[in-house]
Amino acid sequence: MAKGDKSSYTARQKRMADHIEEGYEERCVPAEVAERRAWATVNKETHGGQLSGSGRNTPEDHSSVHKGGKRGGAAQANRSAAARSASAKKAAATRRRNATAQS
Repeated sequence: MAKGDKSSYTARQKRMADHIEEGYEERCVPAEVAERRAWATVNKETHGGQLSGSGRNTPEDHSSVHKGGKRGGAAQANRSAAARSASAKKAAATRRRNATAQS
């Protein structure tokens, strides 16, 4: 099989890679890099192309899927309590100001 040949992947794996690639592109990752990362994620989860049998009968690894919620918000967690409180107060004041302006 030539490098980059996707003929041994199932339709489900191809859809999965497309969906993951779209997510990376929405986050402004270059298209070529997004495609590489998407296929790396599919290979990690499903253990490669499954049409020929190379990755069959092995449980899927969903560790990369579970990282999504844990990795988000790291910058917010590193801020001090005072900074978070000040930001929340500013947001509340803006909401009040906008509500009175609209009515």
